[in-house]
Amino acid sequence: MKTKRTFISIFTLCVALLLTACNGNKTSDTENSQNTQTESSTDSSDGSNTKLDDLYQQENQLFADHKDVWDKAFGMMNKSAADPNGNYADYLADTVESNKDSFTDDELKILTDDIETIRKIEEQIAELEKKNAASDSQKNTSDDASPFKNFSGKDYDGNSVDESLFSKNAVTVVNFWFTGCKPCVAELSKLNELNDAIKAMGGEVIGINTETFDENKSAIKEAASILESQGAKYRNLSIDSTSDAGKYASGIMAFPTTILVDRNGNIVGDPMLGGIDNQDNYDTLMKQIQSVIDADNTNK
Repeated sequence: MKTKRTFISIFTLCVALLLTACNGNKTSDTENSQNTQTESSTDSSDGSNTKLDDLYQQENQLFADHKDVWDKAFGMMNKSAADPNGNYADYLADTVESNKDSFTDDELKILTDDIETIRKIEEQIAELEKKNAASDSQKNTSDDASPFKNFSGKDYDGNSVDESLFSKNAVTVVNFWFTGCKPCVAELSKLNELNDAIKAMGGEVIGINTETFDENKSAIKEAASILESQGAKYRNLSIDSTSDAGKYASGIMAFPTTILVDRNGNIVGDPMLGGIDNQDNYDTLMKQIQSVIDADNTNK
């Protein structure tokens, strides 16, 4: 399980933040009014981002300050029990409570105190998200809001990629992971096997390690080393934390998470939570992949 925020370097995972344009005051000069609205929207979004970044950092600092005990707790988390709509503190508290016999009294006190602080932080985050959602409802958007429509990133060798990545494949399997996630690392070799298996079918596996956002060089080096140790040779990408795809990843509550993206950049089906080194998960994912490929062939 990720700590919660994806675009902070320590542990990463977060809630999706939509950058939105707000309506400003009307003037007699329409063009000037539109320009003013755009500037106002940008200022508002930047302010919201700054506040959220600060809150995310506060959470991640708690995890960093008490890294050993939190690493122990993360290893006990049940990914399938995560509620993306709930307060993250509740999920952490449930995990600690169900495994309390595994912690010392001092460890339990640290975890309990941190969780209560996180609960208050989450309440502030929820309030900011509510305001962002209200702002977003005023914005004219296209019917298709896939985060991969204007995709861009770089592989670990510095080569740029864009949304043509998806258009070249009948299906792209996108796996979100992070370096300190044991279940994530455990499935890397199986993901490599999956990549080899679906190449002839017109598919490809792509990895996105959320700690490598914004071309974090040290995180990329560490992730690349782990991939090599697991024999995983499929492409892994670093993306911008403020991009649509970055914001999508920031909303992921359980790691590893795997999604399917079609040739048009649309997410197909529901995300798969948990590693595909579990044979049932692997078989289920293969069926979903075949379904997307069959639909792609039908539409040709």
